Amino acid sequence: MENLITLVNNIQRACTALGDHGEESALPTLWDSLPAIAVVGGQSSGKSSVLESVVGKDFLPRGAGIVTRRPLVLQLHRIDDGKEYAEFMHLPKKRFTDFAAVRQEISDETDRETGRSKQISSVPIHLSIFSPNVVNLTLIDLPGLTKVAIEGQSETIVQDIESMVRSFIEKPNCIILAISPANQDLATSDAIKIAREVDPKGDRTFGVLTKIDLMDKGTNAVDILEGKSYKLQFPWVGVVNRSQADINKSVDMIAARRREREYFQSSPEYSHLAHRMGSEHLGKMLSKHLETVIKSRIPGLQSLINKTIIELEGELTKLGKPIAADAGGKLYTTMEICRAFDQNFKEHLDGVRAGGEKIYGVFDNQLPAALKRLQFDKHLSIENVRKLITEADGYQPHLIAPEQGYRRLIESCLVTIRGPAEAAVDGVHAILKGIVQKAIAETTELKQYPTLRVEVGNAAFESLERMREESKRATLQLVDMECGYLTVEFFRKLPQDVEKGGNPTHSLFDRYNDSYLRRVDKGER
Repeated sequence: MENLITLVNNIQRACTALGDHGEESALPTLWDSLPAIAVVGGQSSGKSSVLESVVGKDFLPRGAGIVTRRPLVLQLHRIDDGKEYAEFMHLPKKRFTDFAAVRQEISDETDRETGRSKQISSVPIHLSIFSPNVVNLTLIDLPGLTKVAIEGQSETIVQDIESMVRSFIEKPNCIILAISPANQDLATSDAIKIAREVDPKGDRTFGVLTKIDLMDKGTNAVDILEGKSYKLQFPWVGVVNRSQADINKSVDMIAARRREREYFQSSPEYSHLAHRMGSEHLGKMLSKHLETVIKSRIPGLQSLINKTIIELEGELTKLGKPIAADAGGKLYTTMEICRAFDQNFKEHLDGVRAGGEKIYGVFDNQLPAALKRLQFDKHLSIENVRKLITEADGYQPHLIAPEQGYRRLIESCLVTIRGPAEAAVDGVHAILKGIVQKAIAETTELKQYPTLRVEVGNAAFESLERMREESKRATLQLVDMECGYLTVEFFRKLPQDVEKGGNPTHSLFDRYNDSYLRRVDKGER
């Protein structure tokens, strides 16, 4: 059973190392599900003295005002023999055998987080104490509840501390150790008041009564300790801590425990309760109860851990492979991602994925349709053919077919193809841009690197833009080549002058009759 507390201790340390302090987070929190004992009490209630009595060491900072300004997760580990020592999680390789140095380190680590101001922080300090004089136990020491802000503190410090304490003890897995001084009216106890608000039935609240030896003469705390004044599910425990004079004299904790036992055993009012009084009994009772609670929570903890693992593995899958640290590894990763993008782009073009068929549609549908819309009839009308042919004769008629006229007639038609040809290039360019965007979206590796994703897109678009201009120039050159590809054989096939049906002596515009012009028109078409 003792191993269960050690297991929870290790999980708590892992949670803190990973930034899980039980606060709201986008990721699942395991801290809130771990059973823990939170120590709650007002300032000057004897909270620190109770903890030191349970541990058997004088190690907590003391002073006026708010001394505990960060939660202290105190993990006690019982060892069979050896010298007592302490370890902080933030100083894993350092052992403290001087507990006065432990006290100083708690103060210093608090200041590192909050500064030297008197503000508070919810980030816990983890302290492990290994000793043959302790029981296996984990306690969370919370800042003491206060009613008034002092000099140097925020005006909201009272509400801030209460909110922090409440955030710990309102969780159903938290066991509340409510510290109340016996020399004050229990009805005014800060610890009992806040514990009652979050645990009205007292199912997870342990009451601890301090300063019993400081009560006025003629009064006692028997009714409280017997559960008559305020009943809890668990028996009240009374403790007698060292006085300030004992602390100043550095009275040994072992001697203080012995004197505490003697007080209850020899007191007429409390002798019948002596077997369940004192800090030693308190530590054993809390350890046993914590073990029982942990045992009952193990199935739920195991289920939560497995669920969390699955969720986090899903997150890691979305994030992709780990990022290489060296330049060569980064270059390799970048090249691999670019290859994946290139493969997706190629699959769109090759028909493995949708999109490439639209390019075929440009040449099979868009370009032919645009060519059909060209006004070739206007260029090859009888009037235009006659005009170009007769103008080519110049001041005297040709004895053979007027080549210049035919060239002008053909070129005037072919030039109009430049527009649809350029439009076809633009159409293919637009389709390729869309395919680039799809390929980027489908390359899962790029989702992990938003900046690389943008750069890959920009590089692809720049390349497409450059190739569009090059393609336009090449396409227009093809059109121009068609305009210039008129061979001798082409003109030999055209009707000769003797077949024109006209007479060179006739007027310029009568020399070519409609029959001849229609034959020329038919040949051009």
